[in-house]
Amino acid sequence: MMTMSQRKTRNPEQTRNDLLDAAYHEILESGFQAASLERILANTSVSKGALYHHFGTKRDLGLAVIEEVIGPQLEERWFTMLAQHDNPIIGLYNLIAEKISQADESVIRYGCPLNNLIQEMSPLDESFRQGLQKIIERWVEVVTQALKEGQSAGQVRKDSNPEDIALYIVASIEGCVGLGKNAQSIDAYQRCLRQLQVYIQSLAV
Repeated sequence: MMTMSQRKTRNPEQTRNDLLDAAYHEILESGFQAASLERILANTSVSKGALYHHFGTKRDLGLAVIEEVIGPQLEERWFTMLAQHDNPIIGLYNLIAEKISQADESVIRYGCPLNNLIQEMSPLDESFRQGLQKIIERWVEVVTQALKEGQSAGQVRKDSNPEDIALYIVASIEGCVGLGKNAQSIDAYQRCLRQLQVYIQSLAV
């Protein structure tokens, strides 16, 4: 049976996580500037006082979403899964194949939360820009390292530059999402990603 002290210890953490989850979805649907704290509170049944206890301002909440929700999402969906493949060419190809097969209306309607915030907030707020750039740099770093290991294993062409390729792959993925969103076309999004797969295959030895 849970003790009273355990309840007191767990509740603030759960409240904070609920706020972050609700804020993430609100920002994804409405953008940060148009995001409504009232809707976030309504979707969590959390009091305004509790919100400001955990996050002093809406800006603080947005920055926390970047660091504690978007960053870990990418870590789980990309970095961890890529590390499970011995061959980076196969790993990257399969990860993109998964994005193609799972493409649905939500991807085209809402786009990528990382890319959305880069477009909206990077020109306006330096702390947002830095938080978003940290995630991009981590993404590029992970892909770069995988490609370097692939070169050492004789799986990736030696005449290729892992850092440049990683940057291009990340930019291409984000670009495909943006183009698909603007065109409101799953087909355009999938076609773009398929061409990226062709490029990735060309890196194989």
